[in-house]
Amino acid sequence: MDDQSVAQRVLDHIANGTTDTGDSVWHEPVANYRAPDRLQAELGVLRRAPTPFCPSAALPEVGSFVAREAAGVPLVVVRGTDGEVRAFRNACRHRGMQVASGSGCTRAFVCRYHGWTYNLEGALRHIPHEAGFPGFDKQAHPLVPVSAIERMGLVFVAQEAPALDGDPLGGLEWLIAPDQRLFATAERDFDVNWKIFLESFIEGYHIKSTHPESFLPYGFDNLNVIDLFGRNSRVTYPFKRIQKLATVPPAERRVDGLLTYVYHLFPNVLITVLSRHTNVVILEPLAVDRTRQLTYTLTNGGGDDPAALAEARRDAEFVGNTGALEDRAVVHAIQRGLASGANDHFTFGRYESAIVHFHRTLTTLLA
Repeated sequence: MDDQSVAQRVLDHIANGTTDTGDSVWHEPVANYRAPDRLQAELGVLRRAPTPFCPSAALPEVGSFVAREAAGVPLVVVRGTDGEVRAFRNACRHRGMQVASGSGCTRAFVCRYHGWTYNLEGALRHIPHEAGFPGFDKQAHPLVPVSAIERMGLVFVAQEAPALDGDPLGGLEWLIAPDQRLFATAERDFDVNWKIFLESFIEGYHIKSTHPESFLPYGFDNLNVIDLFGRNSRVTYPFKRIQKLATVPPAERRVDGLLTYVYHLFPNVLITVLSRHTNVVILEPLAVDRTRQLTYTLTNGGGDDPAALAEARRDAEFVGNTGALEDRAVVHAIQRGLASGANDHFTFGRYESAIVHFHRTLTTLLA
């Protein structure tokens, strides 16, 4: 999966008029996009999977926190006084009030209902008028922890045991580097099933039809390199200007600005590495027909260099105002089409092998 190997595979496809293909066709029942009991089962998988909750850059200092719902469960993730990241169920041990909301930086979590106070490591430190709770053991009532690990610039959370086996990042050498700066966050709800939304990111079979004026002039129709690793995948979308690498010795080839990588980290997170910026996209299912998209946007390096930040902003604005809008229109139309009764299943072909891998993996885990 190194850049030089990907570049050669792309150049070979250009020369031969080919693309990566999978080994099978998948038929996914339409009922699996519409049934509430199916969604509840999927949420169980999301809670057991080590899933990216936010990039490390969203927790830059001691006391930095992010609070939100993940797979329907309120959680808060915080960087402790020792620099370690911890995750807790976002509920006071008194009456269940959430102790944090949104994001920010704090010295302690104070419940707004009665003032019960927890330190950054989750320990209950203060109960106002504690005499009213005779025999209450503060040490036995910390914020309830869930598993959290920090790797490759991401914070992963697994809510329930037993967590899914395997390394969630097996096969990767890097994802988000320390010099990538977080410069934008966004949260928006869409009336679309989370899997329909996800599928739109991980195949290039639609480029010519969906993006004829935005992406196609710079890229290719149905030319992709697809890598599968563990439960995850990566789809490479090359730009036409990558052809200049044909005259560059293989060991000297650099792909920055010549392609887009889209990583799918199972089950519901996508990392899109574009020319000048990177998005961490989290798709949180809210209902069978509603999804919350959380997006963290980072520079592609450069640290605090203003020029790198300006380039990243321009790149993000172009992508957000063109291809992203076109993809959203498509997924909304698919969602509306579910009610037509025209299909009892969707067919994913050999050009859509990353989607096939996703559905096969999800089906196996549900079984």
